[in-house]
Amino acid sequence: MDQGATTYYYPVRDDRPGLISRFKQGLIRARDWLDEKGRPAWIATMIAAFIFVWPVGLAILFYMIGSNRMTGCANRRKGSVRRYSGRTGNSAFDAYREETLKRLEDEHEEFMSFLTRLREARDKAEFDQFMSDRRDRRQPEDSDAPSQA
Repeated sequence: MDQGATTYYYPVRDDRPGLISRFKQGLIRARDWLDEKGRPAWIATMIAAFIFVWPVGLAILFYMIGSNRMTGCANRRKGSVRRYSGRTGNSAFDAYREETLKRLEDEHEEFMSFLTRLREARDKAEFDQFMSDRRDRRQPEDSDAPSQA
């Protein structure tokens, strides 16, 4: 064996997670805890972070906006979800409320389908205009070329 050779020993990696992995797990636990507490906890955390370390507060604000925690849309689903208390004991009011909510949902669905049809009509009109402009640009070129018969 060469006397001048240096032997390097690399530490054996054990099963403990690394620093980044532990930090990430801590952030996930904090996020889950804040989600349990609701939007007021997120807002309080953001304000505290702005007071003590403003870049962290800014990062929390961007995270809240990007994940819809700021707008309250995180739990919304497509379709109708009724969030009101159960029966009040007044059957006339309960029937009126059910009828009104059903009517509002129907109107909402009709309005959304109207908006969809409106967007489709606008898109079709824009596409037709594009095709017409394209055809008009091509026609002068075709009329200038001599016809070979």
